[in-house]
Amino acid sequence: MENQFEREVDDALDDVFEEEMKHVHDALDQELLISLIGEVNAGKSSTVNKIIGEEIAGTDPKPGETVSVDPYNIRGLEKIKFMDTPGLNDPNDENPRKTLEFVQNSDVVLFFLNAAGTVFSESEKEKFRAIEKLNKDILIVLNKIDAAENIPALLHFVQDQTGYKYEVIPISSKTGENLESLKKAILYLLEKKGKDLLFARSMKEKSAAANRWIIASGISAGAIGASPIPGSDVVPLTTLQVGLLIRLAKLYDKPISRRAAKNMIVITATRTVGHTLYRQAVKFIPGAGSVAGAVVASSMTLALGYGVRYAFENNIALDYDMIGNLYEKYKDQAKREQS
Repeated sequence: MENQFEREVDDALDDVFEEEMKHVHDALDQELLISLIGEVNAGKSSTVNKIIGEEIAGTDPKPGETVSVDPYNIRGLEKIKFMDTPGLNDPNDENPRKTLEFVQNSDVVLFFLNAAGTVFSESEKEKFRAIEKLNKDILIVLNKIDAAENIPALLHFVQDQTGYKYEVIPISSKTGENLESLKKAILYLLEKKGKDLLFARSMKEKSAAANRWIIASGISAGAIGASPIPGSDVVPLTTLQVGLLIRLAKLYDKPISRRAAKNMIVITATRTVGHTLYRQAVKFIPGAGSVAGAVVASSMTLALGYGVRYAFENNIALDYDMIGNLYEKYKDQAKREQS
């Protein structure tokens, strides 16, 4: 027979599961525009090919190879569009104007510099200043580091020239070096627009995005545990955890039902702190509103998140004994940090 705790989780899920699922679906239904901008032969097209994993963008280094603003998609993720633009110093006078038209509507602007050439020339500085007036969601990509020397000095120079306002990512589109770092930088920039999940699904290494969400959820759970909330004590923690479960399921392209989410939350509570302490994590635990409640809520949420991530990544059933061990690990860690 279903106990009171499970009924409370059920009631919480009635209010939030479909709402959270719709929120995630809406986020995945948005169009994501990433513009690649820079002078001729900066390696924009070859970087598109590396990110997408297919040779679809022309990479002939002669001026005018890219003569229009061309959209390229990651296979299976057509909502993500990489806009490969003509070089800003292209002899076709119309091309730079077309490029700037796309800048204002882009979610992310990747401004390419050639590490093996004259880095941040006067012409590039002029174009960069024009671009940042239209869009400040810029990542500076220092490409071709495989053919350059003293990369740290080049990074410092670019940062100094741009007032340390933008992240500079050194990569090699030829060898693929630091390409995952570039993807992570794009991911973090997209968080504020709610489009990070869409891009994270395109990443080969999904753990970086998953870990970021899990840690953020653990922090939020700790805040819930440290601040007693009037009303049902199960609702806020259940809401937070089900949102995390749905995002992880969509990231790894795994199905998740309302019943599965409920079971994960209920069994996790049983194997870690028990129904009673789960309910008390928000309001009634001894020391609630202080460290004790925060430790319980945060540690349980971290354990659930990392356990689910591991199961999804390895295509195995969720191991609740492992979740119990993770809970003890994070609980002990939190206690040490508070001591």
